Amino acid sequence: MAEAQDSLWGLVEEFVSGQQDSKATEVAAGVKDGAFTVLQVVEALGSCLANPEPRTRGRGVQLLSQVLLQCYANLKEKEVEVLVVFYENRLKDHHVITPHVLQGLKALSMSVVFPPGLAVSVLKSIFQEVHVQSLMQLDRHTVYMIITNFMNNREQELKSLGADFTFGFIQVMDGEKDPRNLLVAFQIVQNIITKNYSLGPFVEELFEVTSCYFPIDFNPPPNDPHGITREDLILGLRAVLASTPRFAEFLLPLLIEKMDSDIQSAKVDALQTLTAACAVYEQKELKEFLSGLWSSIRREVFQTASDKVEAEGLAALHALSAGLSRSVLSPDSEDLLNTFLSSILQDCRHHLCEPDMKLVWPSAKLLQAAAGASSRACLKVTANVLPLLLEQYNQHVQSSHRRTILEMTLGFLKLQSKWLQEEDGNGLANFKDPLCSMVFSAVTDPSTPLQQVAVKALTVLGTQQGFLSSGDIDLIVDHLTRLILEETDSQSCQAVIDSSGSLARVHPAVFISRMVPQLCSRLQTVPMEGTDDRGSAIPQRTVWQRCLEALAAISTHHSIVQETVPILLDHVRQAQKGDTIAEDVVAVCKSLHQVAVLCQENAESLCYYHQKVVPCLLSITVLAAMQDRGNAADLHVLLNDNVLTAMASLIISSTTHLSPDLLSSSVSQIVNLFLDGDVSILKENSFPSKFLPFQIDGPAAPQSRLVALFMAFVCSLPRNVEIPHLSRLLQDLLSLSLAGCCAFAFTSAAKCFAGLINKCPAGEQLDNSLQSASHKIESGLEDESRRTQAVTLLTWVTKALILRYHPMDGHLTNKMIGLLSDRDLGPLAADMFCLLVSDSPDILNKACHADIRIMFRQRFFTENVPKLVQGFNAANEDNKPNYLKALSHVLNCLPKQVLVTELPSLISLLLEALSCPDEVVQLSTLTCLEPLLLDAAAILSVHIDTLISKLLCLTSSPSMAVRITALKCMLALTKLPLPMLLPYKQQVIRALAKPLDDKKRLVRKEAVEARCQWFLIGSPGS
Repeated sequence: MAEAQDSLWGLVEEFVSGQQDSKATEVAAGVKDGAFTVLQVVEALGSCLANPEPRTRGRGVQLLSQVLLQCYANLKEKEVEVLVVFYENRLKDHHVITPHVLQGLKALSMSVVFPPGLAVSVLKSIFQEVHVQSLMQLDRHTVYMIITNFMNNREQELKSLGADFTFGFIQVMDGEKDPRNLLVAFQIVQNIITKNYSLGPFVEELFEVTSCYFPIDFNPPPNDPHGITREDLILGLRAVLASTPRFAEFLLPLLIEKMDSDIQSAKVDALQTLTAACAVYEQKELKEFLSGLWSSIRREVFQTASDKVEAEGLAALHALSAGLSRSVLSPDSEDLLNTFLSSILQDCRHHLCEPDMKLVWPSAKLLQAAAGASSRACLKVTANVLPLLLEQYNQHVQSSHRRTILEMTLGFLKLQSKWLQEEDGNGLANFKDPLCSMVFSAVTDPSTPLQQVAVKALTVLGTQQGFLSSGDIDLIVDHLTRLILEETDSQSCQAVIDSSGSLARVHPAVFISRMVPQLCSRLQTVPMEGTDDRGSAIPQRTVWQRCLEALAAISTHHSIVQETVPILLDHVRQAQKGDTIAEDVVAVCKSLHQVAVLCQENAESLCYYHQKVVPCLLSITVLAAMQDRGNAADLHVLLNDNVLTAMASLIISSTTHLSPDLLSSSVSQIVNLFLDGDVSILKENSFPSKFLPFQIDGPAAPQSRLVALFMAFVCSLPRNVEIPHLSRLLQDLLSLSLAGCCAFAFTSAAKCFAGLINKCPAGEQLDNSLQSASHKIESGLEDESRRTQAVTLLTWVTKALILRYHPMDGHLTNKMIGLLSDRDLGPLAADMFCLLVSDSPDILNKACHADIRIMFRQRFFTENVPKLVQGFNAANEDNKPNYLKALSHVLNCLPKQVLVTELPSLISLLLEALSCPDEVVQLSTLTCLEPLLLDAAAILSVHIDTLISKLLCLTSSPSMAVRITALKCMLALTKLPLPMLLPYKQQVIRALAKPLDDKKRLVRKEAVEARCQWFLIGSPGS
């Protein structure tokens, strides 16, 4: 014990006299270990604390405080009590000691055994003895943290101080300027208010001590290590100012003053603060200031040149109306909402009669903002505005005027549908006939813009249950059908199709009886290629495609799905006759795919779709494959690559959201079909031969193409759905993926194998399958006739393993990196690196339930980019482009944050890649570089000369995409520091004159923008 005491005395002496700050950590370690107590430390400091020299006393208190900051969790209640008394006395000592005393009190305030009642004593001592604003920033921050800790842990004790606590804090905060401290101070004020501390007579003082910072005018210095932004301070202060209605009488005049200022940021901040404050204000707080607030908001919306100010003004008006709507009225109280809305109507209503004047839309927006706050406000405004708009529509004959009036009407109709659902109380019943008359006349008007607005209005009216009669709904659907079949403007037609989809959810029976038959009738005649359309306004093929799109769009209800799916399937079946072109079948399949996506929202519809569509597609394609003679030049249209890809896409969409129970029965049937030729799942059972898609040679070769459909189904299954005969299936897929069949078939087999491997549970089956695949890939790479197949399989299996972090992914990736040096396979392997790290649209994605670990791209980058760099340095000149292409593909898929940190080691290679003759490498590298140029000024400063030269050279590339991206990079360079760019300004301006005459408009556009910015470099105000 004596030895420990001697050691403690020595450590204290070295800290105080020897100025060795590290000894505080050793003392703290001794306290934690129990070698000595905190009170023994105080005893050891006795001579220091009694020293007449203030700095020596301060050094002693500093040691004690640093020990407490590390050991406060080990203190006992009695020790805390003694230390609090000690520190309170030290607050009366020399001002040099005060910062260290505050540090000690901060440590004690975090102790869970802080004695009851002492928090009040500590704060009183700080309020009385410390002039906080004369302290350094860090010490002021310490005071705020002490108060915060006590508010979190000793709330009731602090509340016992009453208004004295609020007054004390006002004195502490008054004059604070540091943003780091202000964030904490704002939070304390917010807690004082929201946790109901007593404000007493100091409400105005508390408001003044915080509102003096409004509006925030703070711009953080460059590379600010604290990361405090202007937005942080604005939100912190706004939370204070808008936290209590008691501030209203002080805040609202301040906001009106700031709204009337000439500074746009002040206007925006004031309007946003008003919006926030209205969430807690009601009628009594707003009454006195409504006139001034409305006057300021009206002026900002009517006269502003800023969209931001206008938007915030409308939001503030909406909030004001909402605040007034919340107030509960007594029988004898004034309805301020009604008065306020009357003022708005008086100032804005007459402008709606001038559709060609500039104030018509600001007035409409103001009225809609006020009306959108509540049902009461909506009813009041629309009841006054709708009759006027209906009258104005009939008085004006110009289409442009009518369009403006109808657009305004549409805005009010949307508000009605939001707030007032019941027909008898929605205020529209009296306007039904004139509204319908106006909209129906507009929808038949020859003006396309007016028609587009009318279609939107029809949608709003049609979706209000019970408002329109059945005859009106019939008429709406007839109009929509006519526009789909006859409208010449493609954008208008698309709007009509979208509108039909929305209305079909509400009125499915009408669409089934009126629209579907007409669309079906027009689909019966598929236009032949080269059909003479000179006699019709719209090409027949366009009408045919519109009918497909419309049938898909209206499939938003189960009853409609039961009508549209058979129609679309009939058009796919027509391809069996062999007189249909592939593009038409693909168009039908795309419509079926859209139906599948819509069916995902409804389990019943999706089940019906899956049971109807998947067997049908399998039946017709299996039959086509059996009938096909295997001649590539005479391939059946249903076996076309694009057709099968489109079919696979819709099978994926119909499978990913199905219930596991239904999938379990389907997967057994489909696996039996492809493995054993069991055709029981198919609609037709009379086939000329046996279905053998995995037979590599012979007459069954065309059947192997259908593995793409099999892949779409089994690779979309959730991982909890068991696939029967999985081992045999994997072996057959492995064999087919390395067979001498067509590229579409072996690629589909490789993708299917990879998709199953990705989801296969870890264990013997997975290990055996991967071992077998590895051996077959090795043998395939040695066989000249199968090398392409082997690389394809290697790529997909590697991707499947990378996604799930399998230990074998490194071995296979090394194999792919090694192939970059192969004379024949190097370019193909380089292209495949894009596939490894990019998102796959069909399989191996989240939608298909693939096993994808987070940050797999970053892991792949960390493990393999050094290998690529090493391989590039060791490769001969012929193979270097392969490594550059692979590297650029990997970098292009990485998050920007990762690239910035790795750029110093890669910049030389990226510059080298810009000189690569391969346009794919150039484009990929430019795409990778463009977003990095702004964040890598220090790195680029060394290479700026080379970078500018290479970019200027690429602005003359044969590839338009390369030229455009190079010019975008030149534009991005203008954001770099001025000293870096000035030496190259004239050179760049001269070089960019050439792309100004480029034959492509998009290139010229980019060249103009880049050259203009380079001209402005170094000019005043730039």
